[in-house]
Amino acid sequence: MALTQDPAQLLAIASELLDAASDRFVAGLGAPSAVAKGPTDFATAVDLELERRLTGELVDRTGIEVHGEEFGGPELATGTTWVLDPIDGTFNYSAGLPLAGMLLALVDEGRPVLGLTWLPLLGHRYAAGIDGPLFDNSAPLPLLEPGTLRDSMIGFGTFNVASRGRIPGRFRMEVLGELSKVSGRLRMTGSTGVDLAFTAAGVLGGSVVFGHHPWDNAAGVAQVRAAGGVVTDLDGEPWTITSDSVLASAPGVHDELLEIITRIKGAEEDTP
Repeated sequence: MALTQDPAQLLAIASELLDAASDRFVAGLGAPSAVAKGPTDFATAVDLELERRLTGELVDRTGIEVHGEEFGGPELATGTTWVLDPIDGTFNYSAGLPLAGMLLALVDEGRPVLGLTWLPLLGHRYAAGIDGPLFDNSAPLPLLEPGTLRDSMIGFGTFNVASRGRIPGRFRMEVLGELSKVSGRLRMTGSTGVDLAFTAAGVLGGSVVFGHHPWDNAAGVAQVRAAGGVVTDLDGEPWTITSDSVLASAPGVHDELLEIITRIKGAEEDTP
């Protein structure tokens, strides 16, 4: 069913719960791997603890089910569901690097309508409803101004150049190389949530995200849209909950990023 509760009230409840969990998040910095999820991916005990805690609290306070990174949940294309990543940037977090945070989005009929990115180790709490504004520590931020790629810092997703998969590492390397010819300010933070929140706040001019997981992307997508930015996938199609990538940026910057990515894709298709 479509959202029937007041989004502003839900945003306030979600903010309160993330605030209350922030001390535990900070105290757990440096937690080691507890569950291996793949050759280069893992979860810490703090991931599991925070997801259980926040899932229970969100259901108790709002009556809305939760889909979390660690334990899953309802499908997201229909109905209304919270989407939770208890620790985004887990490798950073486990290593003691403060580029990590808690991500929470409310998705209604596949569309993110609320986005919260809590970065307790950096002192930022980003929150937005779909119609804006974007708040940082409860202070509203201005809409994003049009920009240029040459004058912008760009967040770029991590990769292994030898990987294949959905978006091969070789393609990612080509994009990185072409972007570097225009902007010498490329940044690889290791956290999609940080990249997208900083794009929404105007710290970064844009973000290139190769991942497709809703718990990584939905909160930041809501924030960038609320801030007046442009969000598509790497093909330039409007981002949806089933998209396999994210291209998010300030107006103007998005056109330049998409032109470079489209050109590289075209060259690859023309190569025998």
